[in-house]
Amino acid sequence: MSQIVREKMEYDVVIVGAGPAGLSAAIRLKQLDADLSVVVLEKGSEVGAHILSGAVLDPSGLDALLPDWRSMGAPIKTLVKEDNFYMLGPAGQIRIPNFPMPPLMNNHGNFIVSMGNVCRWMAGVAEGLGVEIFPGMSCSELVFDGDRVAGVVAGEFGRDPATGEPGPSYEPGMELLGKYVFLSEGVRGSLAKVVMDRYELSKGHCPQKFGLGMKEIWEIDPAKHREGTVTHTMGWPLGSNAGGGSFIYHLEKNQVYVGFVVHLNYENPHLYPYMEFQRFKHHPMVAELLAGGKRVAYGARAISEGGWQSMPKMVAPGVALLGCSVGMVNVPRIKGNHNAMLSGKAAAEAAHAAIKAGRQGDELTAYETEVRGGAIGADLKKVRNVKPLWSKFGLVASLIAGGLDMWTNTLGFSLFGTLKHGKSDAAATGLAKDFAPIDYPRPDGKLSFDRLTNVAYSFTNHDEAQPSHLKLRDPSIPIAVNLPKYAEPAQRYCPAGVYEVVAEDGKDPRFVINFQNCVHCKTCDIKDPSQNIVWTTPQGAGGPNYPNM
Repeated sequence: MSQIVREKMEYDVVIVGAGPAGLSAAIRLKQLDADLSVVVLEKGSEVGAHILSGAVLDPSGLDALLPDWRSMGAPIKTLVKEDNFYMLGPAGQIRIPNFPMPPLMNNHGNFIVSMGNVCRWMAGVAEGLGVEIFPGMSCSELVFDGDRVAGVVAGEFGRDPATGEPGPSYEPGMELLGKYVFLSEGVRGSLAKVVMDRYELSKGHCPQKFGLGMKEIWEIDPAKHREGTVTHTMGWPLGSNAGGGSFIYHLEKNQVYVGFVVHLNYENPHLYPYMEFQRFKHHPMVAELLAGGKRVAYGARAISEGGWQSMPKMVAPGVALLGCSVGMVNVPRIKGNHNAMLSGKAAAEAAHAAIKAGRQGDELTAYETEVRGGAIGADLKKVRNVKPLWSKFGLVASLIAGGLDMWTNTLGFSLFGTLKHGKSDAAATGLAKDFAPIDYPRPDGKLSFDRLTNVAYSFTNHDEAQPSHLKLRDPSIPIAVNLPKYAEPAQRYCPAGVYEVVAEDGKDPRFVINFQNCVHCKTCDIKDPSQNIVWTTPQGAGGPNYPNM
């Protein structure tokens, strides 16, 4: 094949991903120097199309970036008024009082928001400062100049769906080159994975841990709506099968966010996270709230849960990892957007200082120093033992020990030091023969729904005339290895029904990939026990089109 020739455009800073981290970096760069050239490349059809988060927003990140945001028309209106925490059983619930909880768990002063809409607003602020933002521009590969990251390839179209080679309508895309490249792709970003592997950024750090977050937006009976109410639950239906919990947030206009998180270090390969979410909605407390309402949107996304111990080195020559590309979620608080914003701000300040000093393409060590030693590090260090305690001792013991550890960390010390995470989530998967299958009730079409029906409410679309962006390292492994050993869990852990094992009469079973359904959650890339599935970015603006997630 002949060498692909691409046009080149040069910028001071190239940013991949228009989430809270990338947009914060872009805004801060322009605040510091209006003459800097900054571009943001977003794979979604528009800014916010691929953003999915709870979300209760801690405004500290936005306060640091845009102190006047309250007078700038930000879509941040619903102040948290009530904070509830319940332990669920099959038929009832126990309210856990707020007073024994560490102060950091208090949601006073936080806001219930759509992060998709917050990012759309932030994009407008960035463009007003002169940032160039290009949605629908998937970044398919990195550009290297010797040992440094020099840019990205964006806007490539027209590869043959069968061979992956350039087809008759091939468009090679462009090379966007920068003095520095920021990767703010979110959890398990495809380019960030390349950087972490090439420069061994995870060496000496615990493996990253993940959860799968699934979310629906419901319009409910106005008589049941309590704007500003935040509810979290743990316990049923997961029990001892997996860690996780739920959130129910009452925002404005009689809408509630109903979400469910399953930690991906579960052992039983028969576990079906999506069906656990659907079953959760039949709990009497939840069913009563949703009765008579209607679901208006659905989506799913992996969540980085490793915290302090799992954050890799964040910089390599010419490149910095921001936000969830590093993993900055405070797990017990279920919050990471404030840290994503602070990371973008810190990366921008480090890059500005470097460019002003005449540097380019080196490691922005000042950025990493600020993240680990500043507000982000302080936030994550206080809760660093909650996740490993939960993984090791289960829900009840971790509530007691984790709560105690958060209290002592608030006072400046820990009884546990810094606990380590164990094996990766993929390696945690047990053999199918060692676990009983789980019998899930059929969705009723009123409170609970089958996957394909719900995926329609994510408004997902991919051009079918492209190669599948879900690659198998070895196409034989799903049937030859994963099916006999693990009952091929891809059939169940995917929240969008992408993967099927099809067994036709008299024929050997086949592994089918319905990539058109993919909501870009990255669970397959994380949880596949053989680590055989590689998530890559699809061409163009493929994927979900979330309205107000």
